[in-house]
Amino acid sequence: MTHDEQHLDTTPLNEWLKGRHALTGLAPDWDLGAIPDDPRTLFATWLRAAAADRVPEPHTVTLATVDADGLPDARTLILKRIDERGWAFASTRSSRKGAQLAASPAAALNFWWQPQVRAVRVRGRVEEATREESAADLAARSPAARAEVADGDWVLWRIVPTRIEFWQGSRDRRHTRVIFDAAAGGWSRTIVGGRADLTSEDGAT
Repeated sequence: MTHDEQHLDTTPLNEWLKGRHALTGLAPDWDLGAIPDDPRTLFATWLRAAAADRVPEPHTVTLATVDADGLPDARTLILKRIDERGWAFASTRSSRKGAQLAASPAAALNFWWQPQVRAVRVRGRVEEATREESAADLAARSPAARAEVADGDWVLWRIVPTRIEFWQGSRDRRHTRVIFDAAAGGWSRTIVGGRADLTSEDGAT
């Protein structure tokens, strides 16, 4: 670090940050009385709505892991698929995320769709897919992308969620959260904030 960098005046930047507005998107109507029992169904509805509203790359997501010292790490990647086994993403085993997942197989995902003031958070343990599934995922990539991957290095992982939260912001700060927690045989569901005083749901299977 240079002497000038050590004495960098961040006052203009901080003043600029103070003047920025947030939650400038337009939140869609959300019928809290029609929330499905399965969070995957709600996610599919939200993802299609984001795509229909031309939210850029709505399938991109921030993946958070922790390193050997317990420090968080995050990066943006692509959601591959979701099914009854989990929420899938892929990368190389030799990557930093691969090493972190091997040492601490748990992670979180965060989707942020600013034009709709919506976010989805997913957290849970991480399981590695079969070698055949990982190979099939690699085979679906372009030849140029495959050429950069060493033999056996490509891995498909799944987050097996224990908690999924759907968040919709509001300019009056009365944000609405619908939280699904894994329970025996299904999901428990809680609505917090926003219009939760009008519609509530304690449990679903």
